Amino acid sequence: MQHSTTPPANRFERRRAQTRQALIGAARQIMAEQGDTDVSIQVIADRADVGFGTFYNHFETKDALFDAAVADALEEYGQLLDAATAEIDDTAEVFAASVRLTLRLAASHPEITEILRFRGLQHVHSGTGLGPRALRDLEVGKASGRFAITDARVALGAVGGIVLALVQLGATSGTDAAAGEETAELVLRMLGLPAAEARELATKPLPALG
Repeated sequence: MQHSTTPPANRFERRRAQTRQALIGAARQIMAEQGDTDVSIQVIADRADVGFGTFYNHFETKDALFDAAVADALEEYGQLLDAATAEIDDTAEVFAASVRLTLRLAASHPEITEILRFRGLQHVHSGTGLGPRALRDLEVGKASGRFAITDARVALGAVGGIVLALVQLGATSGTDAAAGEETAELVLRMLGLPAAEARELATKPLPALG
């Protein structure tokens, strides 16, 4: 789970931040376990080990909590991919690696994978997580001529849909590394890369996923 990069200034603020994160963590667990948000605030509070009334010190509604939990999981996902691809300079290679690493999340970060499955599509164009990072890279690729796209936001929707469909396929039918490579190749070809180069980038050795 993600935490603020700037520590709270005093003990009260630190305790408040910890309680808020406990509620978010509980909501993440519940979504990953049951795929929906049909649960009482009391159950959430019990899972977070806080009092019922404490919930309302941090969130006005249950929906607000679950929205924050999704944003938290997607931001963690984005940071994982940022760290894994930090040494890659080529935008196209970053995209290929990110697609393939997303499939590997099922083993290393199952909670994030389940939240991606159930809520990811609704947040493709949100301001947190992978969306803004992918949009940035698409804009860079467009400006440099690396990607043959007209509208980066349209391309983001297409890429996001493909990646989330791959996550769903992996969760329901089982996939292997070859599926990630094939999907990455398809994404790069869709973005305008020649088939041979797309295949080369989609099969390069992958960086480690933290």
